[in-house]
Parts: sequence; structure tokens; C-alpha cells
Amino acid sequence: MKFRSNPALPTVLNDWKGNPLDDNGCFLHPDYPFELGWMDVLKWKLFTKNPYQEKKKNDPWRATVVKDSGFLRHDRDVFVWLGHASFFFRLNGLNILIDPVFGKLAPLTPRFSELPVSPEKFQHIDLVLLTHDHRDHCDEASLKFLLKNNPTAKIITGLNMQPVVSAWSNGCPIVEMGWFQVIDNESLGLKIFYLPTRHWCRRWLTDTNKRLWGAFVLQTDSTTIYFGADSGYGNHYKQAAALFPKIDYAFLGIGAFAPEWFMHSNHMSPADAWQAFHDLGAARMIPMHYGTFDLSDEPLGEPERLLKSISAGSEAVEFLTIGKAREVKTELVK
Repeated sequence: MKFRSNPALPTVLNDWKGNPLDDNGCFLHPDYPFELGWMDVLKWKLFTKNPYQEKKKNDPWRATVVKDSGFLRHDRDVFVWLGHASFFFRLNGLNILIDPVFGKLAPLTPRFSELPVSPEKFQHIDLVLLTHDHRDHCDEASLKFLLKNNPTAKIITGLNMQPVVSAWSNGCPIVEMGWFQVIDNESLGLKIFYLPTRHWCRRWLTDTNKRLWGAFVLQTDSTTIYFGADSGYGNHYKQAAALFPKIDYAFLGIGAFAPEWFMHSNHMSPADAWQAFHDLGAARMIPMHYGTFDLSDEPLGEPERLLKSISAGSEAVEFLTIGKAREVKTELVK
């Protein structure tokens, strides 16, 4: 078996040879081989009855959106949910966007929560982090607009993403990472790690897993943030906890989970996310990946309703309001 990593970056897991490749040169997770084929898609779309159908049609829930760009005019460390899996972070004075998607995905995939900040207001962005190539995380129009307005930004993403992103990057530098690799911005006080998730990549019909997917860990001297990206439930959460025993915030997807027979290898249900949060041993859980795009069978509000029920009002779970800045609190984990 062949392995691949970025030879310019250090690896933080002992005996990790790099990301394994299959016989076709595609990335794979050694514990969770890619499961879904086109017949599964047809089975879901054409032959599976949606038990949520009536509830989904009548669900009045919509995510609350606060339109306030004030967080862009001060220098305090914050995180701001922009909808779905798009976030703004400021850590140690660095302005960071993760998986920025500013509009709708396509004519057939509208946006159900407005972007809380006009895209042109995102100025002086230092880092753009892209977890993987799926279009609800890696959007061509959004990246072209953003990077034209932020020509000094650096893009950080997974292996083999450069051929896709470079055409949109306006010359911005692109750094590719393999799993368990780290970028140590020592002078800026920020470390960025790239870790495994149970997911996959594809933008076209014939490029499945030609590019790498993953989660980010952002770490300063005082705060450790696990940004889980898209993932099914798996052993990588306990593995992350072993590497990072004091995680302050775990950003975990809870939406696009139904039907579970189809989605479980790609996205977590609220119950799976609750278990992943405990596996990580984090102090706070920040739910995401719901309420903006209709990508699955459940109603838009079902992930939040289910997680509120499962967590029984736990103070460890913090449901964000889209657009409302949340200051980063240090030393949550004792």
C-alpha cells in the first residue's frame, strides 16, 4: 500500500506513515472504507419512504439570524456561526474563515438562513480553512469573491485540493495537509492540526476520494478547538481525545442524518454527535451543519430538537445564533 503526506509538515502521531491510498491512488480511511454507490443513492431517492415527510412539510422552524458585523470591527477572540458549517474565528488576532459558503448551493438547493454578514465586509482575512471538497463546504463563487478581496490570505486544506482551489485563489498561497500533520505558526501563537474524519470527497462523477477530507484542531496557548467538519461516528473521536486531552470546544455536525442507513457513514445523527462529544472529552459542544441547506430527509429543525432532548438541557451544549459573536473563553477544561 502506498501512503501520502506533505513532506514539508511534521506529523504528530507516532508510526503514522501518511494517508493510505488504494490501488487507484484514491484516499481511504483504513477503518472505514467508502460505502456508498450510485445504487444506494437511487434506493434512497426512488424507493425509500421518508417517515419525516409530513412533519417536514409542516415544520415552521427556521434558524434565528442576527445581522451584526460588529465582530469585524474589534480585535477580541470570537467565533461566529455563519450558517451550516461556515464559521468566522478570531484567535490571537488572526481572522479565520472555515468552509465559507456565502449563497445558495444551486437552483435546487436554496438557502434557508440568510448570511448574517455581507460578503464584502470580510476584509483582512488571514486564513481560509477548507475541510474538504464538497460543494456545501468548498464553494467556487464564495471563494473567488473572498480571495479577490483578501489577496494576502493563506488557504489551508487537505491533500490534493490545490488543483481545485488554485483556479479560484487569486494567487493566494495554498498549503495542503495530511492527517495528523501540523502547521505551527509559532510567532502568531496558533497551531493548526488536520485529523481524520469518516467521510469522503467528490465534486464530479469520476473523482471520488481523489482529494482528502478531514477535521481541524486550532490550538493557542490557552484554547483548543476541535472543528469536526463532516463525519460519521467512529473511533477517530477517541483518537483525537488521546492527542488533545483538554479540548475546550467541539464543533460537531448534527444535521443531514436521515435516512440513517444511508447517512451514517457520512454525517452524525444528534445521538451520534452527543456520543462523539463525550468521546472527545470536550468542555463544550457547539452543534452545526443544520438549519441552512436542506440536504436530507429530516426537517430543518429536527437536529436541534433531538439534541436538546438527548442532552436534557446540559449546559455543556451551546446552540449558537447565526451571526451572533461568541467570545472565546479560555481554560474551560480543568
